[in-house]
Amino acid sequence: MSASETNVKKQTKRHRGPLIGMIAVLVFALGLFVWWLMYEAAEGTAPEGADVTIDGRTGDATLDRADPVTGEPGGTSTPAAPVPAN
Repeated sequence: MSASETNVKKQTKRHRGPLIGMIAVLVFALGLFVWWLMYEAAEGTAPEGADVTIDGRTGDATLDRADPVTGEPGGTSTPAAPVPAN
């Protein structure tokens, strides 16, 4: 079937309002989405308590929890050299 009336200028004039409305709704929804992302990023909590901290100056890794052997906080991620037995 073909359209009974194909006056493109008339159809363009009739559809201009609804098309502008749909575009406005899309822009509004996109704005809300961007606002929500920024809100969540600003209100979010940063990760806390990493297991290992890397020193930016030396590159050494330090454990942020208590050393299981000595019970002291911190320590190195590499095991210490064994002490020779006498």
